[in-house]
Amino acid sequence: MDISVTEFRAHCLALIRKVESGGEAVLITRHGKPVARLTPPCVGPAPDPHPWESLRGSGVLRAEPEDSMLEAQAFDALR
Repeated sequence: MDISVTEFRAHCLALIRKVESGGEAVLITRHGKPVARLTPPCVGPAPDPHPWESLRGSGVLRAEPEDSMLEAQAFDALR
């Protein structure tokens, strides 16, 4: 549904109720050009703010803290 800003201002509460109950989006226009869209909220869990947060706690440490993943020869200071 497309509606002008002026008409939206006059009927905003009714339009919000309509979107809330019917789920149809309302495109708000000014001089025929889209300026905003009123849509129902997404249903479901909120997405993680950072996708890598889902990896938290899934890692396995397979070495001792003092063990190195690099060979001693890889360090210039030990040559």
